[in-house]
Amino acid sequence: MSDDQQLKAIRDRINRLDERIQALISERAEAAQEVARIKLAANSQTEFYRPEREAQVLKLVKARNRGPLDDEEMARLFREIMSACLALEQPMKIAFLGPEGTFTQAAALKHFGHSVRTQSLGSIPEVFRDVESGVCAYGVVPVENSTEGVVTHTLDMFLSSPLHICGEVSLRINHHLMGLVETLDQVRTVYSHQQSLAQCRGWLDRRLPRARRIGVGSNAEAARLAAGEPGAAAIAGEAAAEIYGLKILSRNIEDEPGNTTRFLVIGRQEPPPSGEDKTSLLLATRNVAGGLHRLLTPLAEHSVSMTRIESRPSGRGKWEYVFFVDVEGHRDDDNVARALDALREEAQMCKVLGSYPKAVL
Repeated sequence: MSDDQQLKAIRDRINRLDERIQALISERAEAAQEVARIKLAANSQTEFYRPEREAQVLKLVKARNRGPLDDEEMARLFREIMSACLALEQPMKIAFLGPEGTFTQAAALKHFGHSVRTQSLGSIPEVFRDVESGVCAYGVVPVENSTEGVVTHTLDMFLSSPLHICGEVSLRINHHLMGLVETLDQVRTVYSHQQSLAQCRGWLDRRLPRARRIGVGSNAEAARLAAGEPGAAAIAGEAAAEIYGLKILSRNIEDEPGNTTRFLVIGRQEPPPSGEDKTSLLLATRNVAGGLHRLLTPLAEHSVSMTRIESRPSGRGKWEYVFFVDVEGHRDDDNVARALDALREEAQMCKVLGSYPKAVL
């Protein structure tokens, strides 16, 4: 058999496989519509989006994957199928810290898939407000970066917000220098968010030591400014280059190759256990000697692993602090529930911000 004949045979096989895949996707979508009919018949106010169910499906996808696509790519494909099927049941609007083209928008699409509608908002409080009011079903906000630390505005919002954390997203951050200039020698000004400028400081010192560095509200705003100013460039993600018509002058200029940002999904529902969860707490200790040690002792006594702790001023009095704590497990798990009971006895304040599936993608 000649090479052309072999290629034709393989392409014919691909066509037959595509037909089967398409038929199965349509069958899955019909099943999703049937689920919607059953749920609506039982409760007209039912929640169609189930974070714990989607996390379980994606974990199964990765567990049974045998290649040649890697686990993450296979899970990403299934995420988009689930997103399209969910849109048949209930189209969702997702608020994110904008403008268009930010990493927060990329995180929202990574978590929910591209069949949702995303709503760009100008500040983290606006994201919380639109979800609290029901204008948007969920919101996505940044909470910490692996090199620059926590996003304090997000933590502070939880002091007063009734919203729950419903999920998390980890996004590998690749910073690109972009603009309308032809060469790096023509760059006189670099716009970006302050955190991005800090994450690329070493590269900028080496390659653009004379360029002015101007911090702005977001990387997408930086790209917009660079598109309208001669001699200007921006540090942003690839989506911003596409949106604002910029040429990427240099890729992956971040100083730390593993630069990652964690985002939180906020909503009004409290997801049940998925089997692999985190719980986030807001704690305040009594003003006594050894108060923090006594506050955290119940976690150790009930074998609950703490993965993160951050302190913030409480806003109630001078030198008073609250602590944001992440632990392994769901609030309904026996050991976590017992630890929470003990914490409520010991703490001046103990607020469960949410139990939610760990990031799968």
